[in-house]
Amino acid sequence: MMIGRFLRSGFPGSFILIESSSRLQLLQIGPHIIHSPLVLAPMAGVADLPFRRLCRRFGAGMAVTEMLTADTSKWDSQKSRFRLPVLDEAEPRVVQIAGAEPAQLAEAAQRSVELGAQIVDINMGCPAKKVCKRAAGSALLREEKLVAEILQSVVKAVAVPVTLKIRTGWDLQTRNAMAIARLAEDAGIQALTIHGRTRACLFNGEAEYDTIAEVVDGVDIPVIANGDITSPQQAKAVLAHTGAAALMIGRGAQGQPWLFDQIKDFLNGEAPSIPTRREVVAVILEHLSAMHEYYGETMGVRIARKHVGWYLQKLQIERTHRKAFNQLPGSEQQLEFINQLLLITNNNKQEIAA
Repeated sequence: MMIGRFLRSGFPGSFILIESSSRLQLLQIGPHIIHSPLVLAPMAGVADLPFRRLCRRFGAGMAVTEMLTADTSKWDSQKSRFRLPVLDEAEPRVVQIAGAEPAQLAEAAQRSVELGAQIVDINMGCPAKKVCKRAAGSALLREEKLVAEILQSVVKAVAVPVTLKIRTGWDLQTRNAMAIARLAEDAGIQALTIHGRTRACLFNGEAEYDTIAEVVDGVDIPVIANGDITSPQQAKAVLAHTGAAALMIGRGAQGQPWLFDQIKDFLNGEAPSIPTRREVVAVILEHLSAMHEYYGETMGVRIARKHVGWYLQKLQIERTHRKAFNQLPGSEQQLEFINQLLLITNNNKQEIAA
């Protein structure tokens, strides 16, 4: 059973959960019905096309692109080109844009749709200093009037659904997620993702879900809960606490893209399937080859290092081996290293947990 799951293509159909307190229903965003309401977060430098495809195969019903600047004059850069929509990606194709000027964001949304985006997501949740310095990302949460202008401009500019990702507020003293959510609903935003931290919290401390639950009760559009969902047990607890329509998984999927399927199993009342060491190696090798092909030899080798680092960390491989992998100069050496380290060497640890 496990081998079939790890080699299949596509993503699972709808599923029925056993407890109404943590029940996931089909998520609909505009005309798109998301059969597995588990969403891969748009992590910059992580959620690229190879990783999105892998997570979709392991049960993510939707995967959002890495954040794309709304300044379309920069889309010819190498960095932006890798973040643009790809027509052969599994539907719905979701592109996230970030900026602070309503007209610029509207144009970026239009261009994204022309290139194949089926849903446009607006980033108002990124806490990075270089983004907030330009008054974009989560910095916008301090400017509710500007938020309304941006949302209205983008919704009017495109015929596809527009969604929004936010945090609970700028800092602990100004949690205004409910106010932003109502502005979003009034503007025609069709789904809202909330990360359970303020901008000031960055990724420190634990995410809180009370604010997300409050927003779920206060608006009629679907709300997607995000933040610290790193295990099937946590996923179930967040659903029960918030009543969210879906879950967005970010850092929890790094080094374990099969987490989506494990969450689905657990919510179905089944024991989460744990991949064997051989199955994990097959996934790592597949992911490595996909990165090498997508980015080319030089970039592929470099970008693969962080992903393999997460895999090896989950496998509790010694840091010296991770350091050795990072020093390998070519794709063939990387593939051979993983084979040698994880398959050929004598290692009695055959399974890894979520």
